[in-house]
Amino acid sequence: MLGIVGPVTAETPERTVIGYVNVMDDAPVHVAYEAGLYAQYGLDVELVRFSSGTDLIKGIVTGSLDVGVLGFTNALSWASRGADLKIIGGAQRGYHSILVRKDRGITGVSGLRGRSLASQKQGSTADVVLSNVVLPDADLTKRDLTMRYVSPAVAVQSLVAGGVDAAFLFEPYARIAQYTAPVEEIYEIGDHWPFPCMVVITSGETWRQDRSRLEAVLEAQKDAIEILTDNPQQAARLISHYFIQGDTLDTPQGPIPAVQVIEEAVRANTFNWQLTAQDIDRIYQVEGIMRRENLLSGAVNLDEILDLSWQQARE
Repeated sequence: MLGIVGPVTAETPERTVIGYVNVMDDAPVHVAYEAGLYAQYGLDVELVRFSSGTDLIKGIVTGSLDVGVLGFTNALSWASRGADLKIIGGAQRGYHSILVRKDRGITGVSGLRGRSLASQKQGSTADVVLSNVVLPDADLTKRDLTMRYVSPAVAVQSLVAGGVDAAFLFEPYARIAQYTAPVEEIYEIGDHWPFPCMVVITSGETWRQDRSRLEAVLEAQKDAIEILTDNPQQAARLISHYFIQGDTLDTPQGPIPAVQVIEEAVRANTFNWQLTAQDIDRIYQVEGIMRRENLLSGAVNLDEILDLSWQQARE
């Protein structure tokens, strides 16, 4: 399972600070930490949780974080302001589903016209894709909906209480909503427009000055992705506590084992430490969308931001 790069050698390893968002997209970070994979590569890792990728990227830019797993639009946005950032690996292809309450009579995305939709904060990768791919395919814009920008946990609570008609959710919150609220899935973006939602991002300075340590991080997360792909149940046992407090999830049908819920969420995702040619094409497409929508402050050179040399050495 271990990768080909050896562990970082140091009597007292430097602390490596890794940022993550508490969603299934970041499961490679969770598994690498809980399974001791970072330690196997000689790393002393501290995990720091953020409420969104837009908050996390600030830590990388300011130097308080060494590396993070987050949506790539955050790197594009900050790079357009002059930040020196690198996308150095893959993590997960976007699973984002639209769940609607069964009592609202919504049968497709076009049925969201005039309805309320809970989603991630504006400017996030999910928001860019929702606004420029999902809704336009149904001849809609966000102006046709009442948007509620809330955390995933609050979106689930809103579905349960009937405060919104629908939500655009990723795992495991989509799975939790299906167990706890009267909802059904009407759309999943991976079936229509798969894209590399989460990538590994660092600063250019950290990548240049401490590459061996970051390569050890990438190796550990690559091994974690093997666990997520080959043994979802083991992965779920390691990480369920990140998402569900206690051993069970309370549902209207009774308690459900937390590990079961998280295993289903793991299986619903596609994890990949590689960025494929299609993934890279999607990144370029989204950069074009952001430029047309005036979401970038200046020019962005994706050829400079993308550094897949570690990946290419292992292909």
